[in-house]
Amino acid sequence: MDANFQMDKYKCSRILYIIEATIEYFISIAVGTVYLAKLTASIGISDSITGILTSFVSLGCGFQLISIFLSHKKPVKPWVTILHIISQMFFACLYFVPIFHFSRLAKTIIFVLILLMAHIIHNIINSPKTNWFMSLVDDHKRGRFTASKEITSLIGGMLFSYFMSWMIEHFESKGDTRTAFILGGITLITLMVLHSFTLIFSKEKLEKTDEAKPILLEIKSLFKNKTLLKIILVPVLWNVASCSLLPFMGTYQTKELGFTTTFASLIIIIGSLVRVLSSRPMGKFADKFSFSNMLLICFGCEIAAFLIAMFISPSNGQVLYTLYYIFYMVGMAGINSSLINLIYDYVDISQRTSALALMQTLSGTAGFLTTLAMSILVSKIQENSNIVFGTTIYAQQILALIGLLIVIVLIIYMITVIKKIKTPKNKS
Repeated sequence: MDANFQMDKYKCSRILYIIEATIEYFISIAVGTVYLAKLTASIGISDSITGILTSFVSLGCGFQLISIFLSHKKPVKPWVTILHIISQMFFACLYFVPIFHFSRLAKTIIFVLILLMAHIIHNIINSPKTNWFMSLVDDHKRGRFTASKEITSLIGGMLFSYFMSWMIEHFESKGDTRTAFILGGITLITLMVLHSFTLIFSKEKLEKTDEAKPILLEIKSLFKNKTLLKIILVPVLWNVASCSLLPFMGTYQTKELGFTTTFASLIIIIGSLVRVLSSRPMGKFADKFSFSNMLLICFGCEIAAFLIAMFISPSNGQVLYTLYYIFYMVGMAGINSSLINLIYDYVDISQRTSALALMQTLSGTAGFLTTLAMSILVSKIQENSNIVFGTTIYAQQILALIGLLIVIVLIIYMITVIKKIKTPKNKS
């Protein structure tokens, strides 16, 4: 009876969490891939640099380690809310940089600094916020809950992506990109306000915790946890695979493949629909058969995605890119939630925030360093007019091959190592 009361007590907060995640997803769409490429192109930033900027999502994850220093600062709600507002205001400012009457160099520096600060702050608060809200969810329903949260975000994201694409192309057709960027910035400010309300009106479960350990001891205990380190290698390898290709696909769409913003948005909508249809079945599967089993299915889909991406070119771009994105999104229907839920499956409740932070830090850093290395390769191939060994091959095709090989290694690791780890009988 008490347990049911406790869950009912936080029902409204769980609904607000779904809304919060949806609004946050809108903001990530507006400052990611195609839209980020639009902003950087208007400033005059190169493809390789745009790829690095796209991977700031991963670099920002490297700063989640800071959240370990804040993990025992309770309640988390006040400072998480304030830092979220600051981070999202930075994201909104990105849309105003192209209209500044500064030199291209000055705009580039300002744009990079704002984007970096936004991602750093966002990632510092990500683990505490995730642990705050996930603690309100029944352990036996995490798969279905995260699926419901994802479905809501994706359906809303389709509409939002269409709106953003229509608005930008409407004003671009009139030669008025200035107005498009101003309205984009105002849209993000509005989303920031709505997002803040979801945090303000959500409750936080303040559980009794042991006395906080010194930070160095906390970090040391994490690195002594062999099970945790084995699990963390999964998101590290996945980030290396995804960041070897994904950060460079935005410019590939807008330049080599020649996609319009509307068509790029249509692909996102198709992929989102596929992910919506896949999320709930995968969530149920994970609750019944484990998140590690679901990851094997998801990574199998990513192998298909990378394989298709190896053959995408201007002559077949619309068809193969759409197929690539469909398989990619089917895999992503379970990957993100599974990586987080692996922590909840194997890590004690007292270490979850720190474990999430360490996971995001290591995987994010690995992803960013991968993108840096791949950006050098992209520049080299483009400098040679996409000629590799006398044959016309686009840089993204080579990156897809690299990603494919890494995912194959990841699946082998899952089968030989992760599948052999026993789930603790008492996780809390």
